[in-house]
This record gives sequence, C-alpha cells and structure tokens, in this order.
Amino acid sequence: MTDLRQTWPAPTAPRPIVIVGAGSIVRDAHLPAYMRLRLPIAGVYDVCRDAAEATARQFGGLRVFQSIDEACASGSVVFDLAVPGREIAGVLEKLPHGAAVLTQKPMGEDLAAARRILDICRERRLVAAINFQLRFSPNMMALADAVRCRRLGDLTDIEVRVVDRQPWEQWSFLKRAPRLEVLYHSIHYLDAIRWLAGEPRGVMCRAIAHPSLSDFGDTRSTIVLDYGDDIRCSLVLNHTHQQKDTHRASMFKVEGTSGAALLTLGVNLNYPSGPPDALEIAMNGTWQSIALRGSWFTEAFEGPMSNLQRFVSGEDAALVSPVEDAIKTMALVEACYASSERGSTPIPKI
Repeated sequence: MTDLRQTWPAPTAPRPIVIVGAGSIVRDAHLPAYMRLRLPIAGVYDVCRDAAEATARQFGGLRVFQSIDEACASGSVVFDLAVPGREIAGVLEKLPHGAAVLTQKPMGEDLAAARRILDICRERRLVAAINFQLRFSPNMMALADAVRCRRLGDLTDIEVRVVDRQPWEQWSFLKRAPRLEVLYHSIHYLDAIRWLAGEPRGVMCRAIAHPSLSDFGDTRSTIVLDYGDDIRCSLVLNHTHQQKDTHRASMFKVEGTSGAALLTLGVNLNYPSGPPDALEIAMNGTWQSIALRGSWFTEAFEGPMSNLQRFVSGEDAALVSPVEDAIKTMALVEACYASSERGSTPIPKI
C-alpha cells in the first residue's frame, strides 16, 4: 500500500501568486501551503485593508495592493481568489483576459451564479479551476488511486459521518446566508464522491438549522445520493454537537467487492488544528493503517495551486477541478436544496 499516490508534484517554474481575500482560510491554509512549496507571492488584497495588512505582516511582509484594480493589473501571475461565493463573479470580470485563476469554493451561491461564473470564464478565456482541495488531501488521493487500480473491486457503499462543532461564528459573511452547510462545507464530500464514483442519478436531502444558531442557515444535513442498485451512498452531517470530544466523528468510508477504506478527516474534530488525518484499508479482512504525508489541512492546499501552475506551464495535461467540472458539483448542491425544500413523502393513512 506504500505505492498509493499522496502528493501532487510542485511546479518547476511557478508564476507569482496574487491573493484576493485575506481571511482565515488564507492565513490558516493557503499561505502556509504556498510557503511550504516556496511559491512566490506577488501580494495580497482584501476589501478590509486591516485584514490584508495583518496577513501580510504574519507572512513576512508581503506586498499589500491598494485596490482590486491594482491587484488585477499584475503581470504574468496566477490569481488565487478566496472571497465569498457572492463576490466571485465581480472579481473574475476584472481579471485580465486569459489569466490563470484558482477560485475558492463554492462556485457562487447557487447554480444560476455558477452558470454566470462559467460564462465569464469562457468569455474572458480564463484558465480557471475551483479549489476543491479535498481531492488533493493525502488520504483522499491515496483512496482515489486505490479505486482507480480496482484494489477495492467494484464500489458498493460510500458513507460520510461528521459530528462536530463547526465554529460558524468566525466567518461573519456566513451570517444570514440563505444556504450554508451543504453549500460551504459538505460540498467537499459531494465533490469527492463524484470524483470517486461518477455522477449520481439523483439526491434526497434534508438540510436544517439549529435553534442555538439563529443567525445561521442550515448547519445540519442528511443526504442520500442515488446510484441505483450499485452503490448505497449516505452522508450524515451534524456541525452543532455541543458536547466534549468523546463522541465526535469525522469519517469517510468506502467499501467495494474486494476491500474497504476508512478515512478520518481530523480538521473537523477541532477546527482548524484537529488531529492528523488517517487512512485505513482492508483487504482480505485485515485492516492496515497507511502512513500519510499530511492532512486535508493544510497539505491538501498544495495540490490545486500546483496543478494550475503546472497546467499553464504545460507540465500537466489537464486541470483536476476545472470550472467545467465544478459546475456539476454545484448542480448536485442545487439538487440537495431543492430536495430539502420539497419535503418528505407523506406516510399513508391507515
């Protein structure tokens, strides 16, 4: 099992990176990953200048752009957008024609916005990818490699279970957002499942709020993806667990006709500094722990930028998560919310 792929090669001649957005995800994940790879940073911009300056100081005195126009006027660079979904389209419209850009998920706040973003990318001929970095976490990459090599046989079961206390309060832009848990969190699992198993036929979902978080929308959901009679696929997600960590959970399990794999995503257990990720694979009834080179937070953030940089330089033949594929994940998210709004099947009267 030591031969399973866990890393994406770094670009040999990376372009400088212009970062738009200087919030916690940039400080906790983007910049630590880029610094680890020694990728050059051209500078950072944020509508909140104090946030941009604080981030710049934290990472060694980076350049702070005075305006979005100044940031977008940079030369031969790669843009890294870490802004709320509702702001993505406006920033993309300011990028130079033909620019390379990595955009934080989600691809807008709904499918209509995702379609507009796709249209903008096509009209401006942007080389654009969405930062679905869970695809690049060491344990998910190893799992995908095992699935592609058919070490688990034909997939029969996919199960995701998360029981945690996500600190929604630290992201002020999520307050009063009409869509939250599925759009901003479980979208990662839905995207990874699409990557592993292909497109589901449909979805059943119930996404709900929690009485103790009145400023926030859905923070809990139950999702069933319909893969016909081939694969049972369920996601149970509770981000409002109030108790201590004894019974918290963060697992992604895949079973096949020849084996099974169990991933632990440690960041959910104590965001953002949870325990390391884990991967166990069972074949012939025996579970084996796989040594990992890192975790979703933050090693996974190396992959999307490396892939984009290598694609624009000709080192990679394709983008792993281009906007043309990411919009399919957005369509799945849209279906989840539509299902949740329709409600359940009434129980027949006796």
